[in-house]
Amino acid sequence: MRLTRYSDFSLRVLLYLAARGDRLCSISEMASAYGISHNHLMKVLHDLGKAGYVSAARGRMGGFRLARPASEIQVGALLRHTEDDFDLVDCPGCALSAGCGVSPVLDEAMVAFFAVLDGYTLADIIERRHGFHRLILSLAPADRGSAAGLS
Repeated sequence: MRLTRYSDFSLRVLLYLAARGDRLCSISEMASAYGISHNHLMKVLHDLGKAGYVSAARGRMGGFRLARPASEIQVGALLRHTEDDFDLVDCPGCALSAGCGVSPVLDEAMVAFFAVLDGYTLADIIERRHGFHRLILSLAPADRGSAAGLS
């Protein structure tokens, strides 16, 4: 199984914003930090905003921040939102589908996969590894004049 780039970008953006607390971050800043297309991130952030993960402030000093605390954003819920399909194989198109034993095993594995992911929030991921928070913060260009300090 492999997650799409869209899910990868969504998770990266949310981790970036989570590490910055309430500071507004621009699309250009995040695109530069990760080496990701500005246009791709615009699409990702628009979708994450509609889904209630991020909020936006318009204007010259505007940008994006998490819409709710990182401790309330489950990784499993995010991936359910960003991924279209979790079918690991094309069971309906298979000649063995009527009596196959693989499908229930894969379904059980998918339930276990999400059970693990549902046990983690963005805050958990940032705190999980020593130095990870600092690493994410190091990706940022110089502060754009925000009054909020970073720690």
